[in-house]
Amino acid sequence: MLTWLSRDTLTFPPLDKALRDPNGLLAAGGDLSAERLVQAYRHGCFPWYQDGQPILWWSPDPRTVLFPDELHVSRSLRKFIRQGHYQVSFDQDFAAVINACAAPRDYADGTWITDSMQAAYLKLHQQGFAHSVEVRQGGELVGGLYGLAMGRLFFGESMFSRADNASKVGFVALVEHLQQAGFVLIDCQMPTDHLHSLGARAIARATFADYLQRYLDQPNRASWVC
Repeated sequence: MLTWLSRDTLTFPPLDKALRDPNGLLAAGGDLSAERLVQAYRHGCFPWYQDGQPILWWSPDPRTVLFPDELHVSRSLRKFIRQGHYQVSFDQDFAAVINACAAPRDYADGTWITDSMQAAYLKLHQQGFAHSVEVRQGGELVGGLYGLAMGRLFFGESMFSRADNASKVGFVALVEHLQQAGFVLIDCQMPTDHLHSLGARAIARATFADYLQRYLDQPNRASWVC
């Protein structure tokens, strides 16, 4: 049975209690307080729901991740990056990035990045947990992504692109930055062809939980001023 969360506690059910259908649905309810969101990521789950639904918390099995040393950059993409079409920065405009990620997509009906979600992650950014990558061309924001950094793990949330390869350029810059800072794993949550083309792969949820236990409280060397 699905667990309904109380606003009075931050406790989540064990990951092995997640439903198989739909895959990974762990709990519902609660709120989007910064404290609960931090606890959710530490526990191995994340919020994902549409407007009009209760808050839904997910921990899919298997879990899509990318190990920084397995990043795959095609020859054509590497050449494109060297040509310097875009400028990449970190944490320069988190609000603009998450707002762009929330914009309607041609292939989707609505957005799961609601106004309340944007406000919650902006608070996490202000507290130093959430970070953004901005990709600009001639000063205009054309791509980017955001997620949370905790210990030596990065939890990717969403990305957007308004120009050729913009999100890929931002993602490659992020992965290289995280690798230099000692991160061991990037959580991509759900599989997509886009992520698989960059080297993401699936691991068992239990294996993902082991990484949480080992690396969440280890320090990293990341500097987000760029």
